[in-house]
Amino acid sequence: MGYGCAALVAARSSAPWAPAPAVVAVVGALVVPLLYLTVISKEQMEVGVVERAADLLFASGNPYRPTPHVVRDFNPYLPGMALFGIPHMLFGDSPFSSARLWFLVGFLAAMACAIRVLTSGRDGEARRAGTPRGVTGRTGVLWLSACPVVALPLTIGGVDPPVIGLMCLALAFTQRGDAGRAGLALGAAAALKWTAWPAIPVLVAVLAIRGGRRAALKCAAASVGIALVTVLPVAVAHSGAFYRNVVLYPSGLGPTASSAQSPLLGRLITALVPHGEAVTMALIALSAAGVGLSLLIRPPRSPVAGADRLALGLTLAIVLSPATRIGYAIYPVVLLTWPRFAAALSAGIEASASRRAGRSE
Repeated sequence: MGYGCAALVAARSSAPWAPAPAVVAVVGALVVPLLYLTVISKEQMEVGVVERAADLLFASGNPYRPTPHVVRDFNPYLPGMALFGIPHMLFGDSPFSSARLWFLVGFLAAMACAIRVLTSGRDGEARRAGTPRGVTGRTGVLWLSACPVVALPLTIGGVDPPVIGLMCLALAFTQRGDAGRAGLALGAAAALKWTAWPAIPVLVAVLAIRGGRRAALKCAAASVGIALVTVLPVAVAHSGAFYRNVVLYPSGLGPTASSAQSPLLGRLITALVPHGEAVTMALIALSAAGVGLSLLIRPPRSPVAGADRLALGLTLAIVLSPATRIGYAIYPVVLLTWPRFAAALSAGIEASASRRAGRSE
């Protein structure tokens, strides 16, 4: 319904990507479903898992249950994800303290910062410029939020939107040549979930081409440093719980089957091929090695090329993993679309600034 109304508004607008249909799409695909699901108290299991992780982290220093048995006992996320459960820990059950709301806030804050990075250092007129099709940064965020693979996890409480939002922020810093801040944003994402870790070598390779060895090292040090400072204390102090929750369970290799299951290739191999788990792990390792080798042989020369390479690697991992969800499609979809929009937005801003400078002369 929301998309249909947005299409009707777009048909009557002077430009199909105008702000009005974007707002209608967001209201219909995100706001209304989110309010309805909040009222009836329906949410994805991840919300409760993250809220419990915050309770455990501040009570014992360990966000993981030592001996999980059933699916709800497991926490497959890295320690940083527990931060989204702090409001619930402090204020109890409330729509405004739910981790679902803070996943949404984290995603929107990261995307707003990415737009600010892309438009910083410009005058007011240039900042209001858009892509050749007239899409401004704010409108682009609205359209991205209304995209089905983004709107769905935002409404049901998926943990992936803030992760991909921070990855987009890191790409924005990379486009502006700020290696240090790109590493900080990427490190924050890598402290939340394993899915952000493949982005580290990709952005390091991009920065090595664009800014040289020093920029690459700066990004690598910041990103790996933040991730390790967040993950290592828990992984070392509570190694058994960490291994069972964060390694065995999400990879589908533990005694308890992960709830993240889709009829993709990795799941079919596990079910139909002898020693299927070992086969899928070997295929994932080979695909990761192939993508890594491509970074050395033909490193990406732009954030768009880097995002494409990252999307390829994550798509292979998603398809081959024995425990995955079709919802993980948010990563390749956003990585294939948003960096291209960001590049077009930057080009439009540069063109606007050039025209303004020409008029002033």
